[in-house]
Amino acid sequence: MRIKAFQLVIVATLIVTFFYMKNSTDATQEESAQNGAEAYEVLAPQTVQVVLERVYLDGEKSKEYVEETILSMEDFWAFYEDWELIDQNGEEIIFRKEMFDISPLLKINGYFGLTEEGVLTIFEGEPSHEKVIQTFFYIDTSKLKSHHYTELENGIPVKDLRNYEEVLQVFSQYKAKEI
Repeated sequence: MRIKAFQLVIVATLIVTFFYMKNSTDATQEESAQNGAEAYEVLAPQTVQVVLERVYLDGEKSKEYVEETILSMEDFWAFYEDWELIDQNGEEIIFRKEMFDISPLLKINGYFGLTEEGVLTIFEGEPSHEKVIQTFFYIDTSKLKSHHYTELENGIPVKDLRNYEEVLQVFSQYKAKEI
């Protein structure tokens, strides 16, 4: 009889403990649901201003502004892995890339020519407009072949990187000694 009484006490204790734990868990879940708490936190997409700075061989810089919505930081960083991170804050991220090319400005409207002082220069537009984009070195015009002088006087269009490098190579042989 004592064993049966003892078993009844244990069973009653287990039943009371079970109901107490169940009610306690249900109350905690209801409280969490009322407070809007979840078992995990969901982050909303973040929108940032991305500045893409390109630096060209001729020294020109360009900036492009892009508004990006970041859904995954991992994907975002992977997309810009070829760019150098320059600065970032909560609203803006600045990247830079060294371009192995000349700037679009030179390709569209750049002309090699000579200044009045005899400096090999790239002008925006024909050399007579005298809007200087880039200067290089003094040319010894007394050694310059006449057709080269005429070409520089009229302006040699900068078409692409290969043309840019070829013109510099040709005229570097006429480079003047220190002045």
